[in-house]
Amino acid sequence: MTSRPHHRPARRSGSYFDEIIGGADPALVTEAGDRAAELLVRGARESQDDAVAERLLHLADTEGIESIAEVWSGSPADSLAGCLWRLFLLRSWVYADSAAVAREFEAGRAQAQVARVVAGVADPPGIEELRTMVDQVLRGIAGGDFADVLFRASAFARVVATGRAVLSHASPAEVQRMLVLAEQLEAAGHTELARGLA
Repeated sequence: MTSRPHHRPARRSGSYFDEIIGGADPALVTEAGDRAAELLVRGARESQDDAVAERLLHLADTEGIESIAEVWSGSPADSLAGCLWRLFLLRSWVYADSAAVAREFEAGRAQAQVARVVAGVADPPGIEELRTMVDQVLRGIAGGDFADVLFRASAFARVVATGRAVLSHASPAEVQRMLVLAEQLEAAGHTELARGLA
């Protein structure tokens, strides 16, 4: 075994750090994301304008899910920004892979009766019914109780996770990811409910 001689780290002057070119300050990005989420949810609710709800619904379509992810994906699951990220991600996934989502939901609904009812998907749950449900959930950000929005999305994710487990086509990690999403949305719903009661 060879030993390296210990050396002191090189001292850097202030100008060294000034020359480093990097991205945006993560703290500023987080702060901007939190502020945008607050304005979207609270501002949309106060506007009482159906057009605002429609713009909010299509935010990921117009701005791109990648743009939203850049700002919100690192936010804690129980923060407003973290909740919005998960909701928009869920909607994007339902639209991108509707047939698979419908199969998973159909397979899980018999095993997760309560969650199926809370999710509020029409019976039988086809592609259009799932898209309609996820759009109604996101419209609820502007016009409904935000805790209810989170509980419905959580229930939907729980039924899908159950369906994945029943069908056995998904890996345990994929089932677990969907269950974690359901649990995060449910916990955030309870937090939102407590905030509303305070």
